[in-house]
Amino acid sequence: MDISTISRVANSKYVQTPYGTHLLKFFFSEGITNEEGEEVSTREIKKILKDSVDSEDKANPMTDEQLMFVLKDKGYPIARRTVAKYREQLGIPVGRMRKKI
Repeated sequence: MDISTISRVANSKYVQTPYGTHLLKFFFSEGITNEEGEEVSTREIKKILKDSVDSEDKANPMTDEQLMFVLKDKGYPIARRTVAKYREQLGIPVGRMRKKI
């Protein structure tokens, strides 16, 4: 299953354990596995995302889907919705708002 699907399912859900009640997200890491099978931090992915946006053509900025393919080409297979979430967390506006004439 995709990480974004798991995230939506686990959001705001709790589990009661012998050690207390925890958010279900507590049991998941803040990273993904790349194509080589290595655990990669979301910070690394966000840095690549920011660098890609910083180096894009300002007259024709990339969409979230295009950014998704850039990350996929670099070995980070994440969903477009996840790209949008990371972009928003970094305070980067959508492509049409980044367009410079």
